[in-house]
Amino acid sequence: MVFYQLGGGTYLRSAGNIVYDLRTDNYVVPIGLGIGQVIKRGNTVFNLFVEPQFSVAHEGAGQPRWQVFMGLNLQFKN
Repeated sequence: MVFYQLGGGTYLRSAGNIVYDLRTDNYVVPIGLGIGQVIKRGNTVFNLFVEPQFSVAHEGAGQPRWQVFMGLNLQFKN
């Protein structure tokens, strides 16, 4: 995982997760580059990101050649 702060709550990210199936020896090794934004609204912090990922190595039926990893994380403060 690599994260680089750009300032103002914006960051670049690369967080590909290697997946390996022990039973079938299928795998996928993605690499990607994405962007995220952290926004504070009241007592809640929103972290949104999107990261297109491309497979640099894969084996087995159904393994993706590319995918989009995206997410939303909410942190609530009392």
